[in-house]
Amino acid sequence: MNSQAVEMPSYTRLDMVRKGVIAGFPIMLGYIPVALTYGVLAGQSGMTNAELTLMSVLVFAGAAQFLAVSMVAAGTGAVEIIIATFVLNFRHFVMSLSFMNRIRSITLRAKVPLSLGLTDETFTMSSLHKREANEEFGAWFYASLMLTAYLSWVGGSFLGGVLGDVIPPRLRESMGVALYAMFIGLLIPSVKKHFRIAFIALFAMIINYLFQLWGMSQGWAIVLGTLIGGLSGIWILEDDI
Repeated sequence: MNSQAVEMPSYTRLDMVRKGVIAGFPIMLGYIPVALTYGVLAGQSGMTNAELTLMSVLVFAGAAQFLAVSMVAAGTGAVEIIIATFVLNFRHFVMSLSFMNRIRSITLRAKVPLSLGLTDETFTMSSLHKREANEEFGAWFYASLMLTAYLSWVGGSFLGGVLGDVIPPRLRESMGVALYAMFIGLLIPSVKKHFRIAFIALFAMIINYLFQLWGMSQGWAIVLGTLIGGLSGIWILEDDI
């Protein structure tokens, strides 16, 4: 019986770019409305269109940017905002280690810029496309995926800043609810997996409230509430981990 070797299809650089854009398209559809909301809220907080767009260019982290906008609106200092966003994005250390381990076959000079485009969504999508890491032009796939998400976020932020001056005031003010809805949306899936996470969130809220009640600035109260609330998970989730 003659056996024939099965040849894997060889993809060109253009093929991988095309595949990356297609994989990033669902992320783009989800990013644009959220980025529009961010742009409107950032404009309401007193940021110029250039400032809010530059934040998207340099930070590229939705939850962190929404948090920063709320802290800017409250008059929080830069140090508190930086620390709070760092704590909120601490999970990126874990995601980056996992992603870099997955793309070991890709050269270091490609890994460094790819790490800048890592978000929850691009990480998840890249996890569904592991085989591309072993392709000759695999780096182009991940770069196209991340650039599609990145450009849609930056473009949506800019457009939201522009529309903030055009849309009716009542609609603009109602978009402030999106900030709370987004964080609740991030919390609910985790609570479904481990209901005790709700106690961590509640504990962090109480800590934040007490610190502000005792005269601490809102910025530092958020930072300490996040840190202490997160550390409490070591004991609250001890039996579930």
